[in-house]
Formats: sequence, structure tokens, C-alpha cells
Amino acid sequence: MRETQYTLQPGCGQEFHNHAGECVGTGRMGLALHREYFEQLRLVQEEIGFSHIRGHGLFCDDMAIYQEYRDANGETHAEYNFTYLDRVMDSYREVGLKPFLELGFMPEKMASGEQTVFYWKGNVTPPKTYAAWRALVQALLRHLLERYGEDALTWPIEVWNEPNLPGFWKGADKQEYFRLFRETIEAVKEVDSRFRVGGPAICGVQDVEWMQDFMSFCHDNALPLDFATRHFYTFETPDEDGRYSYGALRDPDESLKELQVSRDIVDSFPEYKGIPMHITEFNTSYRPDSPVHDTTRNAAYVARLLARLGEVNASYSYWTFGDVFEEMGVPFTPFHGGFGLVANGCIPKPTFWTFAFFKKLQGECLLRSKEAVAVRRADGSIAGVAWNLGQETGGETALTFTLPAEGAWCLLTRTVDEDHANPLKIWHDLGEPSSLSPALTKLLRESAVPAAATRRVNAENGEARFTLTLAENAVVSFELTPANGQGDRGYSYERAVKG
Repeated sequence: MRETQYTLQPGCGQEFHNHAGECVGTGRMGLALHREYFEQLRLVQEEIGFSHIRGHGLFCDDMAIYQEYRDANGETHAEYNFTYLDRVMDSYREVGLKPFLELGFMPEKMASGEQTVFYWKGNVTPPKTYAAWRALVQALLRHLLERYGEDALTWPIEVWNEPNLPGFWKGADKQEYFRLFRETIEAVKEVDSRFRVGGPAICGVQDVEWMQDFMSFCHDNALPLDFATRHFYTFETPDEDGRYSYGALRDPDESLKELQVSRDIVDSFPEYKGIPMHITEFNTSYRPDSPVHDTTRNAAYVARLLARLGEVNASYSYWTFGDVFEEMGVPFTPFHGGFGLVANGCIPKPTFWTFAFFKKLQGECLLRSKEAVAVRRADGSIAGVAWNLGQETGGETALTFTLPAEGAWCLLTRTVDEDHANPLKIWHDLGEPSSLSPALTKLLRESAVPAAATRRVNAENGEARFTLTLAENAVVSFELTPANGQGDRGYSYERAVKG
């Protein structure tokens, strides 16, 4: 067994910038009208509590915002319907979320072409006229200001999605995207200059060239860029088998270098140096048919990333919160390799708990390594997360932590591994049923809860010491709180349990 020792202490020489709860992704916005979607979102917010949500399809026809009619003279006029938009925005606000608005895709009546993407056919062509596009954007923002007041000014605005891919922007036409961005940011700022606007929302294909050219375009045109955005996936080119894709996960440190390159490009322009950079999508695989998403391996790998993503990014939005998602069609089974933190049936996956654990890490950094992070909270308690990424360790590992301390402490651990909080294994052992009965759904939800355990840790010679043994691809949350209270008169735990 591999063994490592760590000291938890202030001034450890490491910084931990934890933005794990800033944003989460969703499928197209119209899915928010589904009951199951909202039930999954409510569960995520109750257990994790993200601040923002970002997804596709704001202007797609199922949201019905853009409409046209002909008057008595046969002239065509635009009009706007915000009925569904209001329902979706209200539901987000109900669970404590602010939208991270992605402007796209193109309404069919406004589009210059017929190219679409996904099962639900989002149009990815430029507008017939940019005047119509600008009017649509401004009508949207004026409506949001009227309905939600100045709070809407705090909702970030991203222009389009992955224009460097020909599937998401016709021909991956860089100059046409730059025009779209310029027209959009100017239209937004005309409504209110306090709106924050960013792009280019690129993925990892020719990302260096695109980011460099985008920043140069903003510089040359003196555009008031408020933040930069990109996406981040760590999957090698996958093999396909039936309806599923399988691939290796890249070395985490090598993958993270991509983000530093983007950060350096942004900062090379003096007027934009230091503006926030948001990862508006990240995950392991970039496909919603990759079974790795449902595994403890995914949970441990994401923990490894969350320990470092805050180094250069103001937010990093996990794609996605739930499996109500239809880019490649309606899923056949509850566990199908979907992006979500939650499987259909409101069943948390292992990675769900990685985020729940990290959300609690608020305080002074005591440790940050490739396998653990710990902080001291304002009340003096200690909180941490440890993980065992199998592709780096190759087996079981033991981590021993030493804390300068006095007295008695209670160590609380919550464990996610192959045998705990792993509903995928239960579903597999039961024969991988494609349809879940109410009883089976209940069982899978029960199996999706981390194993909680406590033990006393007594400090000796000014140190409290404890060891966590982690199975391969385990993720463990740990908390240390003082346990020096006095029990009730005459109460003895030892006499109670021993007789």
C-alpha cells in the first residue's frame, strides 16, 4: 500500500482558490420546463448550492422568444414572446440560481441558413441581418431588467457556444464570429453598460490561435470585454461500441496547462489583463454517452481538477448538473454515460459528492496537494477532501495527517468509493435494467449516499494525528471538530455499550 504523510498547518505555502460552487451547466434551456429536470436541479441546489447556471438554447424555437407577423400591408415585423423565458428564469431564482446567459442559437426565422446541431436541431448559422439580431438581444435584456430589476445586471452574458467548431458555427468562420461578437457587445452595452459580456466560448480545437485572434480583435476594435470564456475537457479520442464511447483520461497536469496558456494570452493585452476567465463547460469526456461520467473514477479525477482550477479561473462550470439532456437523443437507460451529476430518477452519481464535499472547503488553506486539500474554517474546525486517483496511484493508498492541536477532536468522514455512494455498481449487479420500478429507484437513491463514520482523535504532545485509507478512485470528505464538551450527569457511553 502506498503511504503518504501530510502536516495541516497555516502558512503551508499553498493557496487554494475554491470556486467549485460558482456555476453549473445544463442542457438546452427549454428542458427546464420538464418536471424531472426541476427535481434534479432542486436536489443539486439543496446538497451543493451553485450560484449560477449556464446552458444552450436561449433563442431556440422551443423557447418561442422570437416571432414574426405580417401586417395588413404584407410587411413582416418582429415580435417577442417571453412566456417560457419567465417560467425558466423564475424556476432558477426559486432555487437560488442566477443565469449565466449564453446567447444562442439562431431562431429559425432569423437564420441565414438551415444548418443545425443536435437531436433538437439548434440553428448554428449567422443571422440574415445583424439589425434583427441586435434588436432581439436588446429586447431580451430590456425585458429582464423590467422583470428582475438591476439584479439582471449581475447575470454574465456569453456570446454563442464553441464557434471554433464547424458543427456549432457554420464553417467555424472566425471573422463572422468576430462580427457577431462585436455587434452583440455593442448592442448589450447600449441597453446598459453595466452588463458584463464575454467570449469566445471556444473548446480545445485550435484554441491558442482562436484565443489570440479573438483578443487581438477586441484590442483592435477597443471592445469593452468584461471576461474571457473557454471550455475544458480531458478525454482522449474515444472508441465507440454500440451507443457508448470509451476513452482514457489525460494526465491532469498536462491538461491544466491549456488553461494557463489561455490565461497568459488574455493577460498579454494590458487593457484586459486580470479580467476574469470563466470555464463555461468542463468535464472529463465531451460526449454524453461516456460511461466514465457515472463512475468513482470520474469523481476522483474531478476532485483532482477542483483542487487546481481556481488558480487561473473565476469559475468552472461542470457540464452538467443532471441527465435530463437530449443532444444525442433521449437516453435509453438511467445510467447511460450522461454528463450529469444526477442520473435520471434523481439518483446522485459519485461526482455529485465531489462537488458537495468541495463546496464546504471555505477557509484558510492548510494543505493542497495532488491528493488532498484542507482548510481551517472561521470557527476553528478543519475541513478537507482526499482522493485516490487510480491512474496516478495504481491501488490503495493511506494518507496520514498531523495537525498542531490540543485536546480531543471528533473526526467525521464521508466516503465515496466502489462500495459506497456508487449506485452504478448496484444497477450493474441487478442486471442493468433500462426501466426502474419505484422500489428499485428508492434502492438506488439509498445506495447513492456516502458512508459516514466518526472516531475520536486525542492530541498528544501538541499534535492530533489520523490516517485515512482510500481504495482506488475513492473520494473522502473529512472534518475535525473539538470534542471537549461535558456529557450529562451520570451518562456513560462505555457502560451503555458494554453492559
